[in-house]
Amino acid sequence: MVVTVGCRQWFSSAPTPSPTPTPSTSPPAITSTLTLGTTAKIRTLDPADAYKVFTGNLLYNLGDRLYTYKEGELVPQLATAMPEVSEDGLEYQIDLRQDVVFHDGTPFDAKAMAFSLQRFIDNGGQPSFLLSDTVEKVDEIASHKLKIRLKKPFVAFPALLAFSGLTPVSPQAYTDQVETFRRSTFVGTGPYRLTSDTLDNLKLTPFDQYWGDPPENKSVTVKRYNNAASLYNAFRSGLVDIAYQSLNPDQIGVLVSTAEQTGDWQTITGPGSNITYLSLNLRDPPLNKIEVRQAIALVIDRQSLQNRISRDQVEPLYSLIPSIYPESKSVFRTAADINPAAQAKERLRAGGYSKSKSIKLTLGYRSNVPSDAPAAQAIKSSIERQLDGLVTVDLESMDSAQAYISQNQGRYNLFMLDYTGDFYDPDTYIQPFLACSKGSEEEGCQTGATVVQGSFYYRERMNQLIDQERQSQDPQERQKIFAEIQDIVAEDVPYIPLWQRREYAFAQDNVKGIRLEPTQHLPFWPLKKS
Repeated sequence: MVVTVGCRQWFSSAPTPSPTPTPSTSPPAITSTLTLGTTAKIRTLDPADAYKVFTGNLLYNLGDRLYTYKEGELVPQLATAMPEVSEDGLEYQIDLRQDVVFHDGTPFDAKAMAFSLQRFIDNGGQPSFLLSDTVEKVDEIASHKLKIRLKKPFVAFPALLAFSGLTPVSPQAYTDQVETFRRSTFVGTGPYRLTSDTLDNLKLTPFDQYWGDPPENKSVTVKRYNNAASLYNAFRSGLVDIAYQSLNPDQIGVLVSTAEQTGDWQTITGPGSNITYLSLNLRDPPLNKIEVRQAIALVIDRQSLQNRISRDQVEPLYSLIPSIYPESKSVFRTAADINPAAQAKERLRAGGYSKSKSIKLTLGYRSNVPSDAPAAQAIKSSIERQLDGLVTVDLESMDSAQAYISQNQGRYNLFMLDYTGDFYDPDTYIQPFLACSKGSEEEGCQTGATVVQGSFYYRERMNQLIDQERQSQDPQERQKIFAEIQDIVAEDVPYIPLWQRREYAFAQDNVKGIRLEPTQHLPFWPLKKS
């Protein structure tokens, strides 16, 4: 027996494309061509190996997925309805559209969708764990009907199916790329097809056999700049129509203020899903003591970080779950009538520390992320000033590649990192931070997400709660579970949330239809120039 269920979502996104209507008169000619500038490094366009926010945005415009978002709700895209789910929550049956073809003319069907999902798992690319950890088997049970069996129930699985990398690819084009990747080409079903093969200068043109509404423009060229200064100058001189991901805080501040004063261009902004946080190494002294972790959490000055580091381009964050979700609970916010420094000193004394027996911590950060160095210095100053000799902090930097290796080796007491959720459900900010598949509360985590994060956190109750929220189909019950999870994080302090970044795009004044979606996507198809 199967029951049809939907998955509650919290994001607005582009409307689900619908079949193109037959016009009674010829539509006006589309002449707009646009150029979007970015500093984002585009390593690959293969959805089975693409795991960067900007690359996900490209795949969002080049491909379709089984589900997408419309006015805050998850809705079918290549599927024709929400999935039918078995009573045990393990089997999903999905009916598919029959009027879809790939960019190479190959028909889209259940066999092609199953091929794409299985390739995503088998090729072992960077995002492959999203399905391999969750999916047991993918089957074609009819020409346009798909069956997916999960390893464990996961109520947010339909939301995961909207992940940009789970776009189907043409079996004809990718058959030889099983266990290998197509780095600079893409053959999907979306409103645009890729008509260039250099990753520094991509051209997207409308796909004339697209099953949904056609784009409002003739083409979009994505031009990559080597640094923020080059992108900034190119936008100000009008060489690009849109500047998106990423300018530095000073450049963003100048563009925002100039737009307000002169109106020469547009500022488009909204809350983002990217968070910055400290990971605390609970395996080694002194952060294996809960009193020390709680003391450090009490003296983090988020308002100072917001004002001094980011020119108000971030928002203070008081939970691992960003505030764009209603489940977010400000568990790290200190009450106004509490003296945090005094409370912190009291907890350190309770842990056996004093000026004669002080604590020395090492804080690691990434040298190639411009905001990390001043933020690390501000955190060091805040801790040392407020704890008045009880704690000193040494700073150590390295590039991102080395940082992620050092992180799960437990080399540092504290490490500053950022993270963007993989799909649009609070679980994506909980399970990847707090789950541990092997460990104990005495020895910490040996295998699991918390080892990857470098906290080595283990709590059996946390594992139970994660399983419960992943299985519960009652939104109110799920919200209560998330609330308890966040309360435990604030008590145990395996991580300290710092800030949530705002997202910015800048467009010339004659660009119409530009919007930033809370899903971290910028849709290309509504763009046009007046």
